[in-house]
Amino acid sequence: MSKTAHLERRIDQALGREPADLVIRNTRFLNIASGAIDRGDIAICGDRIVGTHEEYRGKTEIDGRDLVVSPGFIDSHVHVESTLVTPDQFDRCVLPHGTTTAICDPHEICNVLGRAGLEHFLDASSQLTVDLRVQLSSCVPSTDLETAGARLTATDLLPYRDHPAVIGLAEFMNFPGIFAKDPEVLEKLAAFEGAHIDGHCPLVTGHELNAYCAVGVRNCHESTSLAEAGEKLRKGMQVLIREGSVSKDLAALAPLLDATASPFVTFCTDDRNPLDIAEEGHLDHLIRGAIAAGVPPVIAYRAATWSAAQGFGLRDLGLVAPGYRADLVLLDDVDSCAVQSVIKSGRLVSDESFGRAKSTTLGRDSIKLDPIAAAALRVPAAGPGGPVIGLIPGQIITEHLTLSLPYDHGERRPDPAQDTAKICVFARHGVNDNVGRGFVRGFGLQGGALASSVGHDSHNICVVGMADADMVLAVNRLIELGGGFVAARDGAIRAELALPVAGLMSDRPFAEVRQGLLGLRHAVKAMGCPLPEPFLQLAFLPLPVIPHLKITDLGLVDVDNFRLIAA
Repeated sequence: MSKTAHLERRIDQALGREPADLVIRNTRFLNIASGAIDRGDIAICGDRIVGTHEEYRGKTEIDGRDLVVSPGFIDSHVHVESTLVTPDQFDRCVLPHGTTTAICDPHEICNVLGRAGLEHFLDASSQLTVDLRVQLSSCVPSTDLETAGARLTATDLLPYRDHPAVIGLAEFMNFPGIFAKDPEVLEKLAAFEGAHIDGHCPLVTGHELNAYCAVGVRNCHESTSLAEAGEKLRKGMQVLIREGSVSKDLAALAPLLDATASPFVTFCTDDRNPLDIAEEGHLDHLIRGAIAAGVPPVIAYRAATWSAAQGFGLRDLGLVAPGYRADLVLLDDVDSCAVQSVIKSGRLVSDESFGRAKSTTLGRDSIKLDPIAAAALRVPAAGPGGPVIGLIPGQIITEHLTLSLPYDHGERRPDPAQDTAKICVFARHGVNDNVGRGFVRGFGLQGGALASSVGHDSHNICVVGMADADMVLAVNRLIELGGGFVAARDGAIRAELALPVAGLMSDRPFAEVRQGLLGLRHAVKAMGCPLPEPFLQLAFLPLPVIPHLKITDLGLVDVDNFRLIAA
């Protein structure tokens, strides 16, 4: 059917000359523009809303008298890989929670597989029910203080700039590179000048924040305090309030959401696993949390819909109004964001909405690391005192501590009495055989070890533990699995979850991944760890663009001074 014919159908159905394809009868709906809850029919032609407030007949009708209709929710920044499932399973996981659009940065898989990973996500975007928009990963690797499996330059990214799924350049994490006027950094920014550029600038302030904004960065999802977020708002940045599985910023930032600021504030999950999505929800969880924190409901829903659409140039999303995309969430209750059903592009979402899961061989050989021995874990030092990474529960920011640890034969050792474990990062991309070594406080382990092939953003193998033998066992089992999570104690594997797709994602349905995470949760808790998401907490320790002390395969990184330091 021609574009003109589509327009003719919309006109006739909007005027009531012929029945609409779908009508939600006599319902209430959130008017994001006025802040009111209006009443009337909602008429849909194809994938567009063509009528509101008036009475309509429909070829198919839904009785909406006990429902409230919201625009579909938009996740303004997400790493699909961090849900631990492939895009087709992400689709099934989030749509029932009302998330109809997700703006993703595939830099996790790109750091492992490069352009092949990016193209996998671009191809997937056309096959999903959820509207998956793919930002072009700007920092592969995120810095030169780690070893990634690939490197994406401006030349690599430019051919994808006009892809229909692409909005712009993904989160620009290398803010030190901007301030230092690094030539490769400037080349990427220049290549995408005038396009949308996502931000990532934790604790950046003052003149440096001005410089960061001046190169065209438009938002940031890394604010953890009202003061930080407030300065970014004042300087024209859109603030993305994040509530992931580790980073939980909603409680601190909810006061931003008032009638004046809400057009410039939106929600994102960033990194959220299937266990949390199943137990708490996706963006519906953020909306509930904001309302519970005192945010007026319409303002909370505005942040999850229209504000996100405006910030990313999605002009046909975010309102229940004629001419807008018929992405709608049907709610049993507004305050609790109780999702009854979802309409995506004018069609009611059901099991038949999703395609058959496709198996993939992508990244099956991404763990290029030989089995390790205990000697690789030794941490030589001149004395017992030295740096220790300090975990902050609920945040990916870490403390830069100095502690005195047990010291024997020129080697620092873990200390359960100070809740300080050994941590090592093994390069796994076949580029080199680097091992970074150090210590971390806050895992609460009384023994045993945890190993993971998810280590943002270069995704080398990370292992934390109190006993070298268990650390070796966990890493070597991880190599056998082709990636994933492993918990070991007293010479035995206590729980594991295989993530063979690039060492980042499972090839199983999200319900099975959820069950695997439950098993890991119970096993790690029995080892003394109180953290609700220990593997995701571990995954952020190698990220050298988040203050203050991190560890990569090159060693300990003083993020504040952007340099390697001795362990």
